[in-house]
Amino acid sequence: MPEVLVRKGEPVDRALKRLKNKLDAEGILEEVRRLRAFETPNQKHRRKAKNNAKRGRTKFRFTA
Repeated sequence: MPEVLVRKGEPVDRALKRLKNKLDAEGILEEVRRLRAFETPNQKHRRKAKNNAKRGRTKFRFTA
């Protein structure tokens, strides 16, 4: 679980924004949203295909 230390004199909003960015980078919020409701097999297939396509694009871009 990511944690953020509030620096001296730092507004709480900024610390919350840093925490939100860390959660987003690790995909925690996306997973919580996904697990909140039932996912049909078609939705699961589409989500996995989308993730695989994204992974393939980044792999192609950085292996050249």
